[in-house]
Amino acid sequence: MNETKDILKVAMPKGRIYKQASRLFREAGLLIQEDLEDTRKLIIEVPDARMELIMAKPVDVPTYVEYGVADIGVVGKDVLMEENKDVYELLDLGIAPCRMSVIGLPDWKPVMNPRVATKYPNVASQYFRERGQQVEVIKLNGSIELAPLIGLADRIVDMVETGQTLRDNGLVEMEPMFGVTSRLIANRVSYRMKNDRIQSLCDRLQATLSARV
Repeated sequence: MNETKDILKVAMPKGRIYKQASRLFREAGLLIQEDLEDTRKLIIEVPDARMELIMAKPVDVPTYVEYGVADIGVVGKDVLMEENKDVYELLDLGIAPCRMSVIGLPDWKPVMNPRVATKYPNVASQYFRERGQQVEVIKLNGSIELAPLIGLADRIVDMVETGQTLRDNGLVEMEPMFGVTSRLIANRVSYRMKNDRIQSLCDRLQATLSARV
């Protein structure tokens, strides 16, 4: 057996999603380290599971998978929708649940061609276009909540988990758009070449998710 070919390369997002994904993988019998906050290693070998973890920013996970440097990856549905990469979406892992929403100040009044700030310009543009609303979308990379406070945008489109950040900044959730969870995705070639490994992993994760219900 070619040991290199037998290793499953997994693109994992750093932070909150990793913690929940690693817990799910361990419940499925895959001995993946729980807490990686103290390590600066970007590639982590998991020999017992015959895996190699590639630690990445969440937005980069589908790119690594699309180009085949990772066989599979864990990524939020929000990123998949925004990036629109050519990958297989295999399984809804049901972790890191949140929702995409339209957000603004409580006294917001409708205006012509409102400006909408977001990290998700493609998702936001499609959402308003499908509703026949003409908006100007402004892409930001961080502190989206700041945009309506300083007059940069009339509204924002962003992810909401608990809503605490919104409340702390005097903002309100005006319009929930859709729910988001993290998904398991695969490179198209890897899915053919390593189908047994990938399908076995999917089956174990699915069984674990079913047992959680």
